[in-house]
Amino acid sequence: MSNPLLDISSLPRFAEIAPEHVLPALENIISAHRRRLGELLDNSANPEFESLVAPLEDMEHELSRVWSPVSHLQGVLGSPEWRKAYNAALPILTEYGTELSQNARLQQAYARVDGGLSADASEARRNVVAHALRDFRLAGVDLPGHEKQRFREIMQSLAAIQADFDHKIQDASDAWTLPLDDADELDGLSPQVLQRAAAEALRRGRDGWLLTLDYPTYHAVMTHAENRSLRETFYHGWVTRASDQGANAEWDNSENIDRILALRHEAARLVGFGNYAEYSLATKMAESPGQVVDFLRDLAAHSRSAAESELAELREFSGMVVEPWDVSFLLEKLKQEKFSISNEALRQYFPASTVIHGLFELASRLYGVEFSSDPAVVTWHEDALYYRVRNKDGDEVGGFYTDLFARSGKRTGAWVDDCVNRKNLNGSTTLPVGFLVCNFSPPDQHGQSLLSHADVVTVFHEFGHMLHHLLTRIDYPSIAGINGVPWDAVELPSQFMENFAWNYEVLERCSAHAETGDPLPQDLFRRLEESRHTGAALAMMRQIELGLFDMRLHAEYDPEAPSTVLSTLDEVREEVSLIRHPAYNRLPQAFSHIFAGGYAAGYYSYKWAEVLAADAFAAFEDAGVFDARTAARFRREILEIGGSRDFMQAYVDFRGRKPEIDALLRQCGIVAS
Repeated sequence: MSNPLLDISSLPRFAEIAPEHVLPALENIISAHRRRLGELLDNSANPEFESLVAPLEDMEHELSRVWSPVSHLQGVLGSPEWRKAYNAALPILTEYGTELSQNARLQQAYARVDGGLSADASEARRNVVAHALRDFRLAGVDLPGHEKQRFREIMQSLAAIQADFDHKIQDASDAWTLPLDDADELDGLSPQVLQRAAAEALRRGRDGWLLTLDYPTYHAVMTHAENRSLRETFYHGWVTRASDQGANAEWDNSENIDRILALRHEAARLVGFGNYAEYSLATKMAESPGQVVDFLRDLAAHSRSAAESELAELREFSGMVVEPWDVSFLLEKLKQEKFSISNEALRQYFPASTVIHGLFELASRLYGVEFSSDPAVVTWHEDALYYRVRNKDGDEVGGFYTDLFARSGKRTGAWVDDCVNRKNLNGSTTLPVGFLVCNFSPPDQHGQSLLSHADVVTVFHEFGHMLHHLLTRIDYPSIAGINGVPWDAVELPSQFMENFAWNYEVLERCSAHAETGDPLPQDLFRRLEESRHTGAALAMMRQIELGLFDMRLHAEYDPEAPSTVLSTLDEVREEVSLIRHPAYNRLPQAFSHIFAGGYAAGYYSYKWAEVLAADAFAAFEDAGVFDARTAARFRREILEIGGSRDFMQAYVDFRGRKPEIDALLRQCGIVAS
């Protein structure tokens, strides 16, 4: 097959896939699918699940397999050629997706399938059809022709603008550098950070050190740099990325934000919602924007007193007014003084490879799965690896790629995405495959990448998403794994896994000192555990701030009013933030979760799901953290079901009751106020 993207018989052929393959592959498969859809509808006077829905699930699966490598490569390679190919393909993909979801004949056929489902039809089949019918309505299938066309145009524009939003952040981040010649200005930074900065300076033909705005460097400076001016410089660079306060007006996302909000609001109104927040919640567990706002404000009320105490302690500890660029640094210093613990000292115990090995052991212990690397599988970069996953009887469950280290051009952050979704139709089973991507500090000259404990928590989090993707037992791609799960429940498996990164027996297996090979000492873990709640309430208020800003922004949007993005943020900060932010802070312009990702009017999901996760982990604490029966029940009721069941009912089946907020407050060391 000449176009490697069209070969979906096995894993993606990353050694052969090139940007020039993208458009021909998409045009080829979409053209074939349009013909197939026409044939299905022409021959479906009395459509049934097997004759209509199953073939469409197959088609959706095929298209996903062609597109997922494209979406992935433009994020991890970041070359101009891949970006150009991705941006050129988005309109084609968006047009086809909207065309399907606005197809009245197809919607009517699904409605007839729904009406004809037998009384003994599985809940999974019923949900496949129910989700499709819901999505038809959300895409405006019943709109008059001109409004339907307008909705389609909006979706096209949003896809392009949101991609541009993300690219502007990447460009602004990559362009920012800080050359330094005086070693005293770098006091407090680890040898690993200094080595990277020296190597970067050398690569660019200059002496000294060159600091960049990738997240590992930013986090290291904000947490460890003794030079307060350096911390403020980095803070300014970070919070002005892609804004009118940044170095290059070409990368200002302000206009993109206004256009995104206007288009989302218009689309929501077209299909009968009062605002985009209501539209977004149609696929979530929360019932209304008001319920979300009340939930966040209730969390804030419980957390405020503890956060005020934490801030007062930092002020007393430092003897100065605490600015945003001081918080991480002072919390680290406070932990060192109170608990004799240092992130840099901890880092020596967590080589990335050891952490991954221990994480695999944990998953094996909980769920009976085994992991093995396969060096024969070709990847897109020398840092990327492929792992096969098997049940203990040797049957393959699926597989996943890892790409753990930061590099220029690679999208920042950490995420999991699907490469292949599980499918079992017409006797043919396709196993799930995923991508697990992080941006940890690259290996040093000794080949070691040493993780902070926060990094360990991050990789546990992402691995929770991966297990959700891999362990599904649902046969229909549209509701398998993470697909079809309410967005405010998607974070449950990931946040649940974070708790194991605070268990000594787990960390002992995830640690080996970089020089001695010794596991994490129990005394050091005890001090780490004692420090766990340091700043937890401030962090809680920070997440509430982001969730409340996101929900209010989308719920209160008024197309007749001038842009209220910054004024809304100011109001939210006045309500819940305890730390003053400088006027130049432009958080929204780089808030990719809500303006380029899937969290629009949904950022609250992190806290919503954290309540579920803390409550779920409490069941393990009650039964024993590694209790096999509890783990089997969690796998059966949560990880395996995808979107095949009502999620709250599934949670109740696991826990025996609905979730309660107390476990989260207790986990954060917060006494309800």
